Parts: sequence; C-alpha cells; structure tokens
Amino acid sequence: MTERPSPAQRLRRLIAEHPGPLVMPCCFDALSARLIEAAGFALTFMSGYAVSAARLGLPDTGLISYGEMLDQGRNICAAVSIPVIGDADTGYGNPVNAKRSVRGYAQGGFAAIMIEDQVWPKRCGHTRGKQVVARAEAVARVQAAVDAREEGADILILARTDACATHGLDEALARAQAFKEAGADILFVEAPKSEDEMRRICAEVPGVHLANMVEDGATPFLAPARLAGLGYRIVAYPVTLLRAAIKAMAASLEDIGSGNHPHERLIDFAELCRVVGFDDYYAEEARYSTEAGEEPKHGAAE
Repeated sequence: MTERPSPAQRLRRLIAEHPGPLVMPCCFDALSARLIEAAGFALTFMSGYAVSAARLGLPDTGLISYGEMLDQGRNICAAVSIPVIGDADTGYGNPVNAKRSVRGYAQGGFAAIMIEDQVWPKRCGHTRGKQVVARAEAVARVQAAVDAREEGADILILARTDACATHGLDEALARAQAFKEAGADILFVEAPKSEDEMRRICAEVPGVHLANMVEDGATPFLAPARLAGLGYRIVAYPVTLLRAAIKAMAASLEDIGSGNHPHERLIDFAELCRVVGFDDYYAEEARYSTEAGEEPKHGAAE
C-alpha cells in the first residue's frame, strides 16, 4: 500500500509543479474550508483575522490565543484533503514559543505555518498601530521555526514581515532576505503600496512569494495573472469569504426583521445537507447497517 504524502509534501509538490499562481481563498472554520476544496482550489489558509472574528467576535489584535488557533486549525485540517497553511502570528512569544508553535501546528495537520515579525499584541497587516521587533529578533523567530522543521516537524515555514509599513521597503527587503537565508520556504512582505514595490520584492529577493489581496486594503488589488507577472507564486484572499458571509447574513437578518423571509437568498435544504456531509454520512451508515439481519459491509469494494 502506497503511503499517502503528508500535507507538507503535498504543498511542496504544488509549489514546485503548479504552472501558474496558486490562488488561495482563506478559511475561518471547517465549513468554509470544505467549500474552498469543493470549489476546486488546491490549497487554503487559516486566516487569523477571520478566525478571531468568527470564533470570538473580536478584532485581529492578538486577543486570540495559540490554543484557540490550534484547536480551530485541527478541525479545519481534518475536514479537507487539500493543504492548509496556518496563521501563527508572532509564534505566541519568544523564539522558543515559536518553535513549540511550529511543532503543534505540524501535529495538528497543517502543511505550513506563518510566523511574522510584529510586536505582541500584533495587528492585522492592513490596520493601524503596527509595530515590528528588531531585525535580529525577527530572524531569531524564523530560525527557531526552521530549526523545528529540521528537527522533525513536517511543515513548511512561511516568514512574514510587516516592516514595509513601519520602516520602509528597504528594511522589509532586508528582512525577507534574512528570512530566506535562515531557511524559510515561503516569503511574505506585507502591505506593499504599489506595483513597483511588489515587483521589487519578487525581483530583489528571489523565492516563493505570497501576495495578500485585501479588498480596499493598502496593497493594489490585482488579478492573479498580473501578480504572476510580478513574480508572485501564491495569491491569498484573507477575508473575502468572511466579508461575503457577513453581508449575506446581514441581508437575510434584515429581511427576517422586516417580515420578508429571505427564501431567494438561501440554498435548498437538500443542498445544505449535502454540503455539510449528510450524504456521506448516510453512505457510511449504510455500510455498517445490520438491519434485516444483514452483516455489516466490509472492505473497500463499496
């Protein structure tokens, strides 16, 4: 029996073999992850912004903990077969904490973990009040994450810098280069303000770069093909599904409040049951049925 590749191995293969940019809608729970997979996308990312909003109803300002993020991530990774990248903020402490976070995320089923260089409590990369630690401390975090990988954690390291907003692009590029030299697998320079800056990022620090597409955010919102032309290999949409869900729920609540039930906004109940897994459950239930004196069905022939 052939051993199934690990999430990290599948992600490495995707990056190596995919001809164009990997388009990556971001999830916030198991259901949103399953929808992403069902729509045909090859990977997803557990967004800290979206998880904080959906799980706690709170902003992405460092209020959610390592344990809560890991718990959410385990459910997400268990719900899908595509690789999942996990947001781990600053690693939740010093480099030793970051190392523990890497091990925990690997055990939880993630294909990659993102570690960033903000001070704690961190902020969403497109909101105000960001600060970053000194470059040496930032590199130490990434080095600890890489060491955890080299010591047996089967996971890729996505290293992020927010220095563009606080110290300018040159410092952000220097940090990205240092992260690459430390062994990071994927690089993420957050919130460049122009296409020229985006082009410089990919040209001056060759590697696997992630573009973060936040609608109405600080970075130009570009099509995947254009981003590929600039040198990006992965394109993330961190809050698109969350924003769509909030708008749809708010509109439905307005309809209910006005006495007009939002039937036209809803998927059929049968489709809802299919999406959340009832059809798969019924098939599995039938496999082990003992009704009418039948023996449970075994084997892989069904």
